[in-house]
Amino acid sequence: QVQLVESGGGLVQAGGSLRLSCAASGRTFSSYVMGWFRQAPGKDREFLGWISRYGGNTYYADSVKGRFTISRDNAKNTVDLQMNSLKPEDTAVYYCAAHRDLSNRPEAYDYWGQGTQVTVSS
Repeated sequence: QVQLVESGGGLVQAGGSLRLSCAASGRTFSSYVMGWFRQAPGKDREFLGWISRYGGNTYYADSVKGRFTISRDNAKNTVDLQMNSLKPEDTAVYYCAAHRDLSNRPEAYDYWGQGTQVTVSS
C-alpha cells in the first residue's frame, strides 16, 4: 500500500516555472515506477511522464518534453515535477501515481494522490 500526497500547485504567469512534489508513505517506494498525469476540466487524464524505480530512466509525453523534468529521491520517498516555460494550456489538476511497471496508461497505475491545482495565467 502506498499513499501519495502532492504539493506545490498554485497560480503562475505564462512563461513561469513551478515545482510540484509528491510525498509517498511506506517502505517500498523504490519498488514503484512513478508517473505524473494531469486532468483539465472536461478532458481525459493526460500522461505527462514517468521515472523508473531508481531514477535511471525517464520518459515524457511530447506535449511536455523539454519543459518538464521528473526526479525522485528514494531516501526521502519523494518524486518531483519541475515545470518550466508554462503555458495557459498547462492549467489542470496534476497527479502523481505509482505502478510496479513502466506504463503511459493511467488505468495501469495502482495508487494516486489527491491532485494539486496548477493555473497558468496568460
